[in-house]
Amino acid sequence: MTTFSKTDHRHMARALQLARKGLTTAHPNPRVGCVFVRDGAVIGEGWHRAAGEAHAEVNAIAAAGGSAEGATAYVTLEPCASTGKTGPCTEALVRAGVARVIFAVDDPSQHSGGRPSTTLEHAGVEVATGLMQAEARKLNEGFLMRISRHRPFVRLKVAASLDGATAMRNGESQWITGEAARKDVQKLRAMSGAIMTGVGTVLADDPLLTVRDTSLVMRQPLRVVIDSRLRTPPVARLLAQPGDTAFFCTEDRGREALEESGAAVYRVATDRGRVDLAFVLPKLAELRINDVLVEAGPGLSGSLLAGGYVDELVIYQAPHMMGSETMGIITTPGWTALNDRLQLDLRDIRRVGQDLRIIARPASSGGGN
Repeated sequence: MTTFSKTDHRHMARALQLARKGLTTAHPNPRVGCVFVRDGAVIGEGWHRAAGEAHAEVNAIAAAGGSAEGATAYVTLEPCASTGKTGPCTEALVRAGVARVIFAVDDPSQHSGGRPSTTLEHAGVEVATGLMQAEARKLNEGFLMRISRHRPFVRLKVAASLDGATAMRNGESQWITGEAARKDVQKLRAMSGAIMTGVGTVLADDPLLTVRDTSLVMRQPLRVVIDSRLRTPPVARLLAQPGDTAFFCTEDRGREALEESGAAVYRVATDRGRVDLAFVLPKLAELRINDVLVEAGPGLSGSLLAGGYVDELVIYQAPHMMGSETMGIITTPGWTALNDRLQLDLRDIRRVGQDLRIIARPASSGGGN
């Protein structure tokens, strides 16, 4: 096992910092950062901004200005060996004359034709892996889950009162949380390849499901509506927004009107009269969606949780009580005993404005790790 120095850790930490610059723009590609170091000095840095643009390693080579020979490259993800819209990074690194490549985590999308690291080693480049692996995996857990498990990472967002209400019984829900929490949700949207909701939310709230600060994204996330009988009206506001919308249904009567509005309609199998979510997530993976943010009512939220499809919950809890005439966070008719409860592993609790933000994961879930 390779032993890494404090200097190695410092340079990889910088590469991870660079990779985070692509947090909201790189998808469906992974977020990658790269640092070139020679004789103890940083000679070039790069990160991947968007699909179709130069990869982090190529940008770092360009920044090094022809001085990369004999350098060590610190990369957050295994350099690619495939040719897509850009050339293989392994070839670029070899041509640049780097002596050593240290990468944090393997890229399973590159292993069908042999490992890229083997290509580097055959060219005389020293290769080491595993440095700050946990941090690098977390940065790209949606991408890694899509490649290895053929489904996106699913993040369920909830806004609730202190007594667990998400809306009044009559449907009134704006606004439960404060402005700071709502701005924080915009960041979650920008980090996601898709935003999912149910038809009940569309009919009740007529949401936009967009990232309001367009400077955060290269393009709007895919809007996904779970609508078994296609009850969404063609005049729904989300259909008139920039970006794409996809509907998943079990009965597709009336699909023409939605398709004329530019939406895609997918008819999938039924699960007790509803869309079988087991067919939705693999389809989203086929559409190259790495991360899904769910902003839905208690029915769809409960179905996702009960089905084991939620990898992370982000709960914004407002410091007020809404009383008894309300709707709860989830509807789970199958949970009838205390033993049915879902144990959560709390990952982070912090204050956002006047609200609390709780990040938790199902205790049985690896969260893509």
